[in-house]
Amino acid sequence: MHLPELVSDLAVILLTGGIITVIFKKLNLPLVLGYILAGFLIGPYMPFFFSLGDSEAVATWSEIGIIILMFCLGLEFNLHKLASVGGTAIITALVEVGGMLAMGFAVGQLMGWGTMDSIFLGGMLSMSSTTIIIKAFDELNVRKKDFAQLVFGTLVMEDIAGIFMMIILSTISVSKSISGGALALQLGLLVLYLVLWLVLGIFLLPTLLNKASKLMSDETLLIVSLGICFGMVLLADALGFSSALGAFLAGSLLAGTVHAERVEHLTSGVKDLFGAVFFISVGMMLDPSAVVKYIVPILILTVVTIVGKLLFSSLGVLLSGHTLRQAIHCGCSLAQIGEFAFIIASLGLSLGVIADYIYPIIISVSVITTLTTPFFIKSADSICAGIEKLLPEKLVQNLDRYTDAEQTSREQDSDWAVFLRRYVKRTVFYGALMLGIVILGDAVLLPLLEETIPAAPWVSKAVTLCAVYLCIAMFVRPMLDAHSPQYTVLWAKKRSFRLPLIALSVIRVLIIVLIVFLPIRTVLGIHSLWILPLLAAAVLVAGHFGWFASAYLSVETRFLTNFNERLLQQYGDSSDATWLDEKLYVTELPCPPEEAGKDLRVLGWGRRYGVNIIKIVRGKKEIDIPSGDTVLSEGDLLAVIGERENLVSLRLSIGAGEAADIPTLHTYIAGEKALYTYTLDVAKNDHLAGSTIRDSGLRENYDCMILGLQRNLLPIIGPDVNFVIQRGDLVWLLGSHRMAEKALDDMEEA
Repeated sequence: MHLPELVSDLAVILLTGGIITVIFKKLNLPLVLGYILAGFLIGPYMPFFFSLGDSEAVATWSEIGIIILMFCLGLEFNLHKLASVGGTAIITALVEVGGMLAMGFAVGQLMGWGTMDSIFLGGMLSMSSTTIIIKAFDELNVRKKDFAQLVFGTLVMEDIAGIFMMIILSTISVSKSISGGALALQLGLLVLYLVLWLVLGIFLLPTLLNKASKLMSDETLLIVSLGICFGMVLLADALGFSSALGAFLAGSLLAGTVHAERVEHLTSGVKDLFGAVFFISVGMMLDPSAVVKYIVPILILTVVTIVGKLLFSSLGVLLSGHTLRQAIHCGCSLAQIGEFAFIIASLGLSLGVIADYIYPIIISVSVITTLTTPFFIKSADSICAGIEKLLPEKLVQNLDRYTDAEQTSREQDSDWAVFLRRYVKRTVFYGALMLGIVILGDAVLLPLLEETIPAAPWVSKAVTLCAVYLCIAMFVRPMLDAHSPQYTVLWAKKRSFRLPLIALSVIRVLIIVLIVFLPIRTVLGIHSLWILPLLAAAVLVAGHFGWFASAYLSVETRFLTNFNERLLQQYGDSSDATWLDEKLYVTELPCPPEEAGKDLRVLGWGRRYGVNIIKIVRGKKEIDIPSGDTVLSEGDLLAVIGERENLVSLRLSIGAGEAADIPTLHTYIAGEKALYTYTLDVAKNDHLAGSTIRDSGLRENYDCMILGLQRNLLPIIGPDVNFVIQRGDLVWLLGSHRMAEKALDDMEEA
């Protein structure tokens, strides 16, 4: 009897939803509201319409709907998009979410709600609706406006904030209190989980999909994609995280692959189906008597949502250095709540920590703010004009000056800002990665070995320790980041900078030491600290061996290739790699007087700043691709090549000032008669495959400079001398025309 009831319920849901959405489509109203209305009509509070027999089945479908929605949201999100949103989106999202969290909590407390009710209320009010905003932008034809890009960037950051918020709210709900220690632990585990599974996912998933691409029909790809989605949901649930997080991560992993568009297309129907079921289930919980009873809180929260979001979103955009007009446009666009509010409300109800009446209140607020969104977007210019009239003239002038100053300096980060950003990213990333290796070794590898060879437990422990330490050693050197150009610049700039730089380096070493000690403690049960210095020294020394450097570079190359797979598709299969010339820049500067008399090997700008000298102009004489024995003279003009950030750091460090223009290598050599970039196809020169850059003899034999390689369309700029050349690589060289011809002739003969 269960199946007929299930089928009849599904028939009622889809038929009602279909009829209502057709009407809403005709009236040009948001379909989300149509689904909510359909759910309201067939819900338990409307007895004169069809009623559903199995509410638990509907709840299950609703959970599946949330999972599919978060998976598809992840498909639209990738790390490249996160990197491209810029500081404006980050600042705006932080100000908006933080401000609405505080305001929602305060309003909840003022209305006499409980602590947990108020906390969840703040979370619900802080998230804008991506679906509603995109719909409104398309209808009003403003999607290509400048402010629209700011809004989309803010929505990306809101999605990330929403994921973290759900984790935090879940933690608070379980502990029934706001414990700083519990939150810190949960967030630490979350960071570890994100880094570990994103790295493993990016490293493995595109590779596996590409190997099986010939077998991937549309049907197979759909099944595999949904399998990955629900597999990540199971994993997240097993680790104590929400199913929404697992689904979002699964989608974001697939978003970076070349199959992303196909997966989006194939899952669109599934998303529409289960998304409709989710929003209909939301409408089923709308109690009209509760709406009437709580009409005052509904109106209050509607005003709070519109005013608060307009205020905080606009403030965030203003603080990031944009004009008042752009700020008001962004604020008006973000002044609503939507699907994330429903998901957070569902989370609170499932955990039993919020009152039942909150759900219909939030639905009502969402419906009202959804209907007002197009009006506010259209009225943004009028609202801006009205605000400018209300504000004192002096304040408007100060805002204009602040905007001009911020726009001028937006991309001019201080050396400390650049260094600290790089320091935190590398420390967190590699620290979490090494910690994840330790956990996997103890929780997965050791039990597996002990089960395989139960008679020799010491063998299992020895193999586990060796495997863990070999993996850890690969990541020690990149985490230490010993040759960071920003570090060198700051060290040379002021003596007062050296103590904090040393302190930061010591902190990084201590983190490595603690991670190194963990396997000994967990696997062998040794708690004595006497062994710690020996282990740390061994790992630090091993991390600098050529084998580990080569192994790391191979791993990094595979990771970067997979990470950039979708992005690199646009370049096509080019054999000349001329587009790589746009990745490096060239600046000309006079030889610093204090460096005169030094040869280039002693000068060490490559080690200190990550740059190389490609030309020395000495009077009427030009020295192209100077060797390490070349001695600098006072009055020399140096042409230096490197990444733009490193060149700027070099100029500031030696007191050369900022260059008005730093051209790309492509632009620089276009006006040169002597220098020439060319590539060697290792597929046509097998004798190079398997050798390191140091052993290849390219620099010594042809007086050329190895700028980088192209592997699987991925540019690898300034590779380490231990980097192993593989068949299929394009070795990217810079030299004279004569040397280029000699190299190419020799390679063809070989």
